Amino acid sequence: MEEAKKILVVDDDVSILDTLEMVLTYYGYDVAKLSRGDKVFEQINQYHPDLILMDIMLAGMDGRVICSAIKSKMEDMPVILISATENGATCLDRAGAPDDFVQKPFDVNTLIERIEHQLAA
Repeated sequence: MEEAKKILVVDDDVSILDTLEMVLTYYGYDVAKLSRGDKVFEQINQYHPDLILMDIMLAGMDGRVICSAIKSKMEDMPVILISATENGATCLDRAGAPDDFVQKPFDVNTLIERIEHQLAA
């Protein structure tokens, strides 16, 4: 049996974290949740995720900056940013850009398709 892919979910909204954990677990993923952007690299080193799903607006931090730092150290790490406020097109055009962007509120099927696409790449 194939080992479940690991997804690190980073969002400062606990209800979003819990919802994403429930949905992703239902779809067979192993999920780790993180509510603080300043602990991302520590969690990456401990959990070794296959993909990172991260909000742009984190308490006191910018997910785009964290994404750029991740990409500078681990270019092949798939990162999908999620946001209710950011326009995805501008987010994907920057240096250190994420691999994909999903607008909140998101459709679960669309989110799962985007995750599966990145994990298959």
